[in-house]
Amino acid sequence: MTLTQTQPEMMAEITEEDRLRADLYNYLGLMLAGPPDEMLLAQTAGLTGDTSPLGQAIGGLARVAKVTKPKAAQREYDALFIGLGRGELLPYASYYMTGFLNEKPLANLRADMAALGITRAPNTFEPEDNIASLMEMMGGMIVGRFGNAADLPRQRAFFNKHIGPWAPHFFTDLQGAKGSVLYASVGAVGSALLTIEQEAFRMMAG
Repeated sequence: MTLTQTQPEMMAEITEEDRLRADLYNYLGLMLAGPPDEMLLAQTAGLTGDTSPLGQAIGGLARVAKVTKPKAAQREYDALFIGLGRGELLPYASYYMTGFLNEKPLANLRADMAALGITRAPNTFEPEDNIASLMEMMGGMIVGRFGNAADLPRQRAFFNKHIGPWAPHFFTDLQGAKGSVLYASVGAVGSALLTIEQEAFRMMAG
């Protein structure tokens, strides 16, 4: 994990729907934090989806994972996110929202993390506004991993400020990236999830 809590974890009654939402956010965070090992690829290959857009994206990801070897996933991840000097994509809120790294979106996120009791893990050096950490934060807020579970208005405020303005664009770019095969399918799942979340939060606001 790239994050840790500064508040004691509180157990709360979480609906099955919210637990599934959190699981999917956490899964995306795990896949985007580093290349999947053999176990994670096997778990991904075992996923099943329904006929909804999200279900179809999950099914597509499972099919690609079945024919992906760990070394190929490592090469793909490196080409996309590390590369020689930098990868094909820069998965940071500051970059997508301002064109530069370590800008105001990161400062704003750090302030909100402090209010929520979330800190970066001691052995993590990535800026906190990377896509993997934000997926992990959202998942943790839903189930209360960083303290009390965040209610829907608080989830909506965090999503609309730190994820909604840029992450859908990132997942679209991930699907179209030159070196993206397994991660194109990860991008499809991310896009489908965020479309659902955006619409749900929009309806809640209305």
